[in-house]
Amino acid sequence: MEIPLITAEAAAAEWPDQAFVDEAMADPSWRPLPFTQFVVKMHGRCNLSCDYCYIYEMADQSWRAKPMAMARATVDRTAYRITEHLTAHRDELTHVIVTFLGGEALLVGAEELDYAATAFRTAMPDGIEAILSVTTNGILLDDPAMIAVLEKHDIKVTLSLDGARDAHDRHRKYANGKGSFDAVMRGVAALRAAATVPDRLRNVLCVVDLENDPLETYEALAAVGAPQVDFLLPLDDWERKPPGWTADTGGTAYADWLIPIFERWYGTVPMPTSVRFFDSIVGLVLGGQSTTEAVGLEDFQSLTIDTDGSIELIDALKSTFQDAPLTGLDVFRNAFDEAQLHPGVVARQRGVAGLSETCRACSLRDICGGGQYTNRYAAGTGFLNPTVFCLDQAALINHIRGRVLADVARLKAAL
Repeated sequence: MEIPLITAEAAAAEWPDQAFVDEAMADPSWRPLPFTQFVVKMHGRCNLSCDYCYIYEMADQSWRAKPMAMARATVDRTAYRITEHLTAHRDELTHVIVTFLGGEALLVGAEELDYAATAFRTAMPDGIEAILSVTTNGILLDDPAMIAVLEKHDIKVTLSLDGARDAHDRHRKYANGKGSFDAVMRGVAALRAAATVPDRLRNVLCVVDLENDPLETYEALAAVGAPQVDFLLPLDDWERKPPGWTADTGGTAYADWLIPIFERWYGTVPMPTSVRFFDSIVGLVLGGQSTTEAVGLEDFQSLTIDTDGSIELIDALKSTFQDAPLTGLDVFRNAFDEAQLHPGVVARQRGVAGLSETCRACSLRDICGGGQYTNRYAAGTGFLNPTVFCLDQAALINHIRGRVLADVARLKAAL
């Protein structure tokens, strides 16, 4: 498939731009927020060759020119910048999240992960807690030395798993075409056998694939035993439509896939696991908050540090165009505060002001929040669009809202 490439120069004229930042700065009710999550790219390569990977298979190919792994000097400088940022904003923060990511983060090895985890825990000023996590494909979790490091530093594990064997192996393969399911399950078993806390394996991520049976997929994920699972919509946009997307004819294929899972999950007592996507929608319907960037208008306060020390926006932006995540900053020359007024950061912290006119006028605005930022991209207008999953999100939200509010009404009537 030919992927449309938009150069960094062309994208600079798209939204968000400096004029949007100037508008925000002129608003006396707004101020930039400090960063509370730092995604650290420990390794830039992977031991799998997943055909939907946003790093290797989509628009941005910057990984090719970057170091394979993060050097200790870069880890140290990143830790210094975290200390600097948290010290400057200590009155606004109680905790931060440091997430190790790849490629496959565990390819860095147990010794280097131990070094990085020590550096980042040491970087925390008094009174600020560090929550460490790693996102992994699970293959290297059967290494006793790696498990020892996860235990030593209380690193929570998020696992990528696309369902049962056939569903998982459709996309998550080795370069030779062999599926990875059995290796992942060996890793999960080793982790669970050695873990000293029940939630060492904290979350299971699944990219929605319409070819898979939704209920079989959900049951396979829930059976892993993590306290949370999450369904991710594909990282596609208005330039590259999602597989099986039917919105051009008014269809809602992705909502139709997710709704049966919601019904099974919502109707099971007790629920075997949290489903973050559903939990967030239910919470928003009831006046609460979202814990995922896929819905809601909560402030986004995350930065990514790549293997070369580049300070970047969310890694998923690599799916849109070449150099999309770049800020022009790095940990050797720049403080994290310098990223606070980058247009891509301001756009994520302006709430309703950062939405398209279509989204602002929508009755589902405060629940949907415009959808995931990456899914909004279109050449020429940038990210000032509804998500490409607009119809799907509306159908899913309306379904969940109807079920939840009907139950609330029944409970009120019973009082």
